[in-house]
This record gives sequence, structure tokens and C-alpha cells, in this order.
Amino acid sequence: MNEPNPFLDPARQRELYGHASRLAGRTSTLMRAKTFGRPVPETIVTLVQTHHPRPDRLGVVLDIGCGRGTSSLVIAEQLRPQRVVGLDAASSLLAQARERAKELPDSTVDFLEGDFHDLPLPAGSSDVVVAAFCLYHSPRPEDVVAQIARVLAPGGLAVLVTKGVDSYQEMDQLVASAGLDPRAAQHESLYTSVHSGNLADLASSSLDVIAVLDEEHVFTFEGHDHTAQYLATNPKYDLAPGLYGNPGALAATLHEFLPDQPLTTRSRITFVVAQPIEGRPA
Repeated sequence: MNEPNPFLDPARQRELYGHASRLAGRTSTLMRAKTFGRPVPETIVTLVQTHHPRPDRLGVVLDIGCGRGTSSLVIAEQLRPQRVVGLDAASSLLAQARERAKELPDSTVDFLEGDFHDLPLPAGSSDVVVAAFCLYHSPRPEDVVAQIARVLAPGGLAVLVTKGVDSYQEMDQLVASAGLDPRAAQHESLYTSVHSGNLADLASSSLDVIAVLDEEHVFTFEGHDHTAQYLATNPKYDLAPGLYGNPGALAATLHEFLPDQPLTTRSRITFVVAQPIEGRPA
């Protein structure tokens, strides 16, 4: 019997996001490997500027699944709305987001702890709602989209972002070849719930989709030591006791069984831009 998808398992989610340092390490390792693809927060800003009728006069922008606040801060700096509200379920990530927001002069960014299935904002209160790399943590993503539709103001805009279901699959072969997890390629994708192939249809359940953008992002890890830093935070694989969260031990295993060489892997990033359905009450 297959293990529950870690991205849909509440216990694993607490493990993954209970300490801000784990997400920070995962993100920084991945970004150090990135060789192709625009920064996602900047792409979100560009999409809002392109598709919102008044991007220079925004009221509230809601950033769902804000994590450590990276997108929230870019939105605040580049779009300059009256207020940015970052929402996340992980208090440890929000604490770091609040610290990072202190660096902004005259910051108008607030961070709230909450459940994206029940957004703590009034109906019609948000000019823009962003949900980047978070919808695949929900077993009922259509309910989250319905909540997004509820809080969007008339004429508002939603930008939803996810990854391809086969993202980073090149890593599966490496993990299997090194004997770290012989069944690496058989595990369910972490992005099964919401991925590039179903995001537009999912958004259409409560919103009017007006644009879809696909971009390929490419990552090249310098060698086993670099790759191990990422694998140590990746919950997809069934690793032996003592290996998960231990990049040194993972790197030693990779060096023992495989020649050290760079690893190039890919992910398709999909952006869906949507607006409230005309005539539907908020």
C-alpha cells in the first residue's frame, strides 16, 4: 500500500513547514541550482500589471500560502497596493515573514495565520488574490478556489501558480540508481492534487480564466553535495532512517555508489489568471 502523499498529509505538512529553516534551506538550494526561468514573484507582478484594469491603484492584495513572505514583499515593493495580506497555516513561516517585512520602509504588509479553505477576509474585499505553490497542499482545492472567488472584488484578479506533475523527475533516477529508494520513480507526484495539467480546469470551477502561461524552469545541481542538500528536504522518497534531513549522509551515499557529476532537472511552472464570473454574487 502506498504511503499518503506528503503534501496532502497534515502530519507531514507540520513536519515540512514547522521550522522556517527547512523551507529556507530547500528554497535557497533550489534557487542556487536554477539556470533558466524568470523569478516567479516578478512574473506574478507582470501578470497583474498586464491583466488588472487598474494595477496602479490596488487596494488589498491577498497572498495565500505566503510562506516566508517572498512574494508578498515583492508585490508590496513593485505594485505598491494599499495593503498586502499574507496568509499561511504555518506560524513559524509567518514569524520569519514578519521579520523580513521590517526591512520595508513604511511597510503595508500584514501576515495572518489561517486556513485557505476558510479565508478570514470579507467577501469582495481583495483586488488581487495570489495562490502560488500552495493549492497542491489541499485535498479539496476546488473549495479553496471558491473561497478565492468569494473574496475577490468586482473587477479583481486571481493569479494561481503550480508545477507540472512530472517536475524534477530526473531526480527519481538518481535516487533509485544510488539505492536510496529503489522505488523512487513509482511514488505519486507531490503535485498530484493541483498541477499544470488541471489548474485551468480547477480555476474554472468558480472563476473565469482569461490567461494561461506555461514556463519551463531548469535547475542544474553542481554535484552530489549540492543535490543532497535538496534531497534532504524532499519528502517524496522513502529514505533509510537517519538520511532525511541529513545532507551529509545523503551525499556520502551518492558519492559511494555513483560518479560525482552535475544533475539537470526541470519543472514546468503554470500561471493561471482569472477573474470573478460576471453576474455571480460574491
